[in-house]
Parts: sequence; structure tokens; C-alpha cells
Amino acid sequence: MSPNEQIDLPEFSGREVYFLVKLSFDMGLQVLHTTAQVICYTYKIFGKEPLEVMDTFKALVLDKKGEQTNLDIKQLQKDDLPDGDLTIRVAYSSVNFKDGMVAVNNQLVESYPLVPGIDLAGTVMGSQDNRFKEGDEVIVTSYELGTGHWGGFSEVARVPADWAVPLPEGLSLKEAMILGTAGFTAGLSVQRLEDNGLERGQGSVLVAGATGGVGSLAVNMLAKRGYDVTASTGKSDEKDYLKKIGASEVVDRHEVEDTEQKPVRRKQWAAAVDPVGGKTLQYILSTLDYGGSVATSGLTGGTDVATSVLPFISRGINWLGIDSVKCPMEKRRDVWQLLADDFKPDMHDELVNEVTLEELPDVLRDIMESKVRGRTIVKLG
Repeated sequence: MSPNEQIDLPEFSGREVYFLVKLSFDMGLQVLHTTAQVICYTYKIFGKEPLEVMDTFKALVLDKKGEQTNLDIKQLQKDDLPDGDLTIRVAYSSVNFKDGMVAVNNQLVESYPLVPGIDLAGTVMGSQDNRFKEGDEVIVTSYELGTGHWGGFSEVARVPADWAVPLPEGLSLKEAMILGTAGFTAGLSVQRLEDNGLERGQGSVLVAGATGGVGSLAVNMLAKRGYDVTASTGKSDEKDYLKKIGASEVVDRHEVEDTEQKPVRRKQWAAAVDPVGGKTLQYILSTLDYGGSVATSGLTGGTDVATSVLPFISRGINWLGIDSVKCPMEKRRDVWQLLADDFKPDMHDELVNEVTLEELPDVLRDIMESKVRGRTIVKLG
């Protein structure tokens, strides 16, 4: 390369610019040119093509031999990755109840071996789709990720481009996984409630399962938006935590369970966010105020709901189903933008627990035993 030949330079930090300028004065232009070549080469190796020097990477793998299932951290090669348009260097993943269902209870698994993890956030390392390029930061949640397609509990992932959402301005990769599927579900729930008429000052909004991921984030989002929030929980020692993240009142979960199957009770709630289901949902339906809505997204309390048409036809209530798995991409992008802006919760230290891949199996067992509160994120990058 001649001294007059142009080269494409990456963006340099202020320190690098100072170093290059000083060299140009101290040692002459030829040394400057050679130094720039070295920096470009180093940038190419360590910045643009990390997979080429990352022959192996770690992942949590669920496998089955006969009737025996095993959950182990393994060293994988890039050739082990599934098909997909985007190869992603994963920075963070997060832990959801659904991940425990897969990794601990071996439910929802379409085939073995499988890398669980229904959430990931990271940087595109390779793209076969013109909508994305190397260096783009993306979020991938739901679809078949972590159930039918290798998921986020891996240092490297490969996914269809149709599943990826560009990281909105206003969110870091870490914040995106503090939110994850739980935050997306909470945000979608709040949006649906407001679209169906919920306004500040109408009365208290009940959040069931409030110490869980969806519940905790819903409490904080609603409180930040000016709503009076009542949080229900089965963990009596978490009252201070719930008050700190925004709850005005905390009630025991048994106070909001329908044990008598009464279809209509005293009106109590302007609206509700329910990631629990079962008898809790029965109680909510019977106690919503006139025109109130409940956004239902979970089944930790059971799938069966005994109700009648009475609260619907006598109070005009709305039962809103919340689906984060197959939510259309346009809506998905809209909700993520809200989560980066108007719906962005406070990232309280009490809300977030960060773990390593090595600590993850214990956390997955804990979440199935209701021993986890708030959000647990997994640092991978």
C-alpha cells in the first residue's frame, strides 16, 4: 500500500486520535500510516469478526438420553449453531418462568438437544438479511426461541431475522434483558388496559403475582404512570420490596382468590394485571368496577377459570388476553419503543439479580419453587 492510497478507518476514540497525531509530529507521516494500518487490522480481528477467533463458546444445553434428561454447560462450536439469518454475540439473557418449565420440568421442548432461554440481547456478528448488518444491537424474545429453536442461554446464538427487534434508543442491552419477555408482557398489558379506557384517578389497579417478573415490572410501570397500585403476593416478607418499587398497598394473595365461585362481588378494581390465572383470575373478574379490564398473561395459578356471563353483561367488563409469543412485529416494535420511553420502569437494584451461566441451573430450579423475585438476568458477553 502506497502512502497516498486511501484506506477506510474505523471511528477512533479521543485517546487514539491523540496518539496518532502525536506520532505524526514525532516520527513522520509514514509511521502514522503504518500505525493506522495496524489499528485497522486489530479492529478487524477484535471488533468486526469476533466469531472467527471464537472457535468455541459456552452454552447451557438440555439433552435427553433415553428417559434421562441432563442440563449441563458445554463448549460448542459455531458449526453446532442452528440455521438462521443472524448470528448474534449474546450480551445478556434473562430468566422467566417459561425457562424453568423447559429446563427443569422438560415441558414445551420440541426436540433435543436444546439451548433454553426465551430471551436474548446482543450484537449482530453476521447477517444474511439486508435489514441487519454487523454491529447492530438487537433484542430477540419469544417465538420458538428456547423451546423449538436454540435460545439465549449461550454466548453465541443464531436466529431468523424475522424474530429480531432493533434495540430502541433509550435502552441498553442490559436494560433490555431486565425487561425481557416479562417486561414486554407487562408493557403490552398496560398498553391494552389504557387502550380499553383505563385512566388515572379511576381507582386502584390490582397487580397479581406482584413479586414475579411480570408483576414487579407492571407495579413499577403503573406507579410511574401515576396509577394507584395494589400488589398481591403470597410472600409476606416482600411487602417492603413491593412498596419500594411503587405499590401503594400490598395484600395477601389469599385475599384475592375465589374460593366460593361467586360470579359477582363488591366492586374493587378499576383494572388488573394478572399473570397468575386460576382462582385469582376468577376473583378479579367478579370484583372489577364497571367497564374495568383485566389483562391476563399467565397460568402459574392454574389454567381453569370458573366464571359466568354475569360480570360481563352486568358490569361491561373486559377480559383481555395478552400473548407475547406470536405478537405481530409491528406491535412488538411499538411496545419496545414504549418500554424505552413512556413505559420505561425504574431499574431498582432490588428489582434485578445478575448471575453467570454457571449459576443459572440453580436459578432455574428456584424460579419453579417461587424463590425468585423481580428479574434475574444472565451476563454472557
